[in-house]
Amino acid sequence: MMLMISFPQEYKLYWTELRGTTLFFYNDKKSTIYVDKLDIIDLTCLNEQNSTDKNCAKFTLVLPKEEVQLKTENTESGEEWRGFILTITELSVPQHVSLLPGQVIRLHEVLEREKKRRIETERLPSTPLEEEREPIEDYVDVLNPMPACFYAVSRKEATEMLEKNPSLGNMILRPGSDSRNFSITIRQEIDMPRIKHYKVMSVGKNYTIELEKPVTLPNLFSVIDYFMKETRGNLRPFIYSTDENLGMFFI
Repeated sequence: MMLMISFPQEYKLYWTELRGTTLFFYNDKKSTIYVDKLDIIDLTCLNEQNSTDKNCAKFTLVLPKEEVQLKTENTESGEEWRGFILTITELSVPQHVSLLPGQVIRLHEVLEREKKRRIETERLPSTPLEEEREPIEDYVDVLNPMPACFYAVSRKEATEMLEKNPSLGNMILRPGSDSRNFSITIRQEIDMPRIKHYKVMSVGKNYTIELEKPVTLPNLFSVIDYFMKETRGNLRPFIYSTDENLGMFFI
């Protein structure tokens, strides 16, 4: 897909999520599978464009190998997106952004989470090239084989995230205590809210969910799908940034 769009009439609307230093593009707000993504960790600069339409904001992301033009639905969201992108890529809150005090506070919160995420990511073991898994589903990205609800958090932190933000989802995939395997933390409301944890063991090229009858699946995306299907959609991936980093982009 061409991300560089030369003419405004060719812009296509996506719901966009900024997770870490990657922009994920979705066809609609409810979709859990992204259709494209853009890593902006090597962002050279963010150039604002003059627009004849005063009801939107346009800017260009200049990367080492490409330039990507983006347009937001209004100027307010454009300024907020600019703040988020610069905060994440420069690891500092930009001083020259026209945001409300509450929005600036959110930038500082996002900055602290990103610093923590990078530290946690460095601790995760890398997968040798000869052990890389072949994609089983057409939407599995081998360059970043992690479902959207994966967070490098502890058991306690996952529980707190689910309890404090029930509207964002009720299922988190996280690293296991041994940093080799994984765990699923869920929050269900039947008679009363309950938190449960399930071990997901890495077995060769597959993953086994430790249930009364163990279930073995080909990848972590399938693990998430299994929980969703078995609960008939009652379990939903927890997408933390939906509340603050998910918005519409034309690219």
